[in-house]
Amino acid sequence: MENTSAENVPRTSKRKRNFIIFIIILVLIAAGCLTWYLLYARFYETTDDAYVNGNQVALTPQIGGTVTQVTADEGDFVEKGQPLVLLDPSDTKIALQQAEANLANTVRQVRGLYSTADNYRAQVAAKQVALQTAQNDYARRQKIFSTGAIAVEDLSHYRDAVTSAQSDLVAAQQALRTNLAMVDDTVIDSHPEIKTAVATLRQRYLDNSRTTIVAPVSGYVAKRAVQLGMRVSSGTTLLAIVPLNEVWVDANFKESQMNAMRLGQKVMLNADLYGDKIEYHGTIESLGIGTGSAFSLLPAQNASGNWIKIVQRLPVRIRLDAHDMQKHPLRIGLSMNARVDIRNVDGHLLPQQTVSAPRFTTDVYQDSLEAADKLVARILHDNSNTVASRAR
Repeated sequence: MENTSAENVPRTSKRKRNFIIFIIILVLIAAGCLTWYLLYARFYETTDDAYVNGNQVALTPQIGGTVTQVTADEGDFVEKGQPLVLLDPSDTKIALQQAEANLANTVRQVRGLYSTADNYRAQVAAKQVALQTAQNDYARRQKIFSTGAIAVEDLSHYRDAVTSAQSDLVAAQQALRTNLAMVDDTVIDSHPEIKTAVATLRQRYLDNSRTTIVAPVSGYVAKRAVQLGMRVSSGTTLLAIVPLNEVWVDANFKESQMNAMRLGQKVMLNADLYGDKIEYHGTIESLGIGTGSAFSLLPAQNASGNWIKIVQRLPVRIRLDAHDMQKHPLRIGLSMNARVDIRNVDGHLLPQQTVSAPRFTTDVYQDSLEAADKLVARILHDNSNTVASRAR
């Protein structure tokens, strides 16, 4: 019994020592966690509900036609302005030739209107001279009629000649006014018929140029639906172009995490594609205007009796550093982990100024109209007088 009691004493002391060590370890862990939270964790909000997003520029034809050529396939890189799809141009070329001929014919017809106006002016001047001559002849015959030198019948003929000359002058003046109504206060370039023919030609030129469908932006081809021989109509989606250099991240944070978030705060991100060793840097560009359920097709109805509160999430758009994406490009839809540094709370919750410049723009469609104007100018020059005639 004495040996048993002696053995129990060391065991009890050892248990107490181990228990004290365990408590000390727990206290140290708790202190470390508290220190980590106070010095680091409380200044960051994290989420793994984040995904890469970007523009998917749909390539659609502006006119209908039959596909004769497809230049790029899914995954190919394309430059802005590069031809991607060709439509059969036979019908548009014929329509363009008809519009060119119509403009040339209209220019010549309008030139004829100006010439006719000059002709009517000459006729009016001649009729005025004839009337003046007839009036002078009649006045002289009246003076000598009293002397009996001419008969009453001859005087009547001179009076009828004055009336006839007056009628001819009125008819010529009316014809001149009718013609001037077609050309008055215009030159050939600004005549309504010319402008109508020019507008038709420009439209036909654009239709013909639109048989070549070009890339509006540089990027990578995705979701190609167009096939050779397909008959497409205006607005049909042929394929999509994704500019991967302009992607961003949509991170969904709980509403309880949004209290200290502000525009312009720094964000550190990791992609599941590359792992934790590759870090991306970003900036909060916009805070969500509404939850996803608020903009869904069927919004949630919380008026029922069995309503259960669910913590909502708000989408936060994060602009990525372009330098990071050059080294490790991202794809749309990839999962991301986002960590927002919320120590700087000087920023705004919502933008305070309007957007001063377009966020996205393309100029690949401007050259077509300039080329159409050059064609119009050439046709006008070839079919017009070198000096434009103005109606007087």
